[in-house]
Amino acid sequence: MNTTSISKAKKILKHQLAILWDHPEKSGVVPPMMIWGPPGIGKSTFIKEICEENGIGFIDVRLAQREPVDIRGLPVPRDDKQGIDWIVSSDWPRLEVEGTPERGIILFDEITAADSTLQVAAYEFILDRRLGQLYEVPEGWYIVAAGNRTGDSAVARTMSSALANRFCHIEVGSNTESWLDWALINNIDPRVTGFIRFLPDNLFSMKGNKERGWPSPRSWERVAMEVELADKYQLENDILQTIIEGLVGEGPAVEFMGFLNWSEKIPDVGKMLKSEIKPSIPKRPDQKYAMTSAIVHYLRQHESPEDLIDGYMDILLEFPNDWMQLLQHDIEMVMDIEEKDDFIDELMLHGKYKEMSSRIIARKPAKKAAEA
Repeated sequence: MNTTSISKAKKILKHQLAILWDHPEKSGVVPPMMIWGPPGIGKSTFIKEICEENGIGFIDVRLAQREPVDIRGLPVPRDDKQGIDWIVSSDWPRLEVEGTPERGIILFDEITAADSTLQVAAYEFILDRRLGQLYEVPEGWYIVAAGNRTGDSAVARTMSSALANRFCHIEVGSNTESWLDWALINNIDPRVTGFIRFLPDNLFSMKGNKERGWPSPRSWERVAMEVELADKYQLENDILQTIIEGLVGEGPAVEFMGFLNWSEKIPDVGKMLKSEIKPSIPKRPDQKYAMTSAIVHYLRQHESPEDLIDGYMDILLEFPNDWMQLLQHDIEMVMDIEEKDDFIDELMLHGKYKEMSSRIIARKPAKKAAEA
């Protein structure tokens, strides 16, 4: 199966949701999605994000932590003693219950880690969108499953052919460009984004000891949090490195700490943006990445970034064309996220904007940014 990016998987999922919502009569025909991928890649995260973006319901069912009765319901003898009824779990959405969203996603996470009895219990729910005569999934709710592949050194069992044949299968993998865009949107610490830009292979790797920490999008998000709070609590570097090793492994941690060490030696970005000192671009690629990330972060945090446009343009024009394009891409994205339209408007009216634009148009593709 070909691997796709998280961003493309999001587009596919949104497409399926649009079909379901525009044609509710096809709720029994629109196939549920099965998202395959290694642990830590962000499978369940992007599904939850889609629900938050669309203001719809989200039910996360960790199938491996459930019992069959949690899925199918609890059998209860009838009062007439002529059979049994089933009490269905309150987890499932019911439109007759006040406050239940009309639309949403039910995620069966870790489905490949569930044993055969749990997978069998989920068959009817996933295949027929119902549990006997007692419960039926509302038309506006979509069913998605996610799980690890058998070769990922994670708990993963073979999915039955009957269940597998019902899904639309999508396999996702790590994609540095998509993750960096996500990191900008979510304001991940710029030292982490700068490092991943410098050494993109460190975003995800399962080559080390998988029983300990190893690099993944999930673990780098946690590293970003630790680095940010280390400043607040004045944590010693050796303690911070031990924590980072526990999250991403020894090799990536050593490289990251080296990156931090060199990034501290870049010129004062704040003073350059305020035009208090002349722009000075370091020669080392890692320091260039650190500087571009620091510039974006500084402007993002500033209450009136448009006051710093003169300094920003002076710095920008000192960079080689490819680096200039990289920095401008991040700035435009961040200013759009923060709804700071005045910055972009005034930037386009700046006297040096035409020179900057002509150089960016003549650039190489961004993914081939200069390494010197």
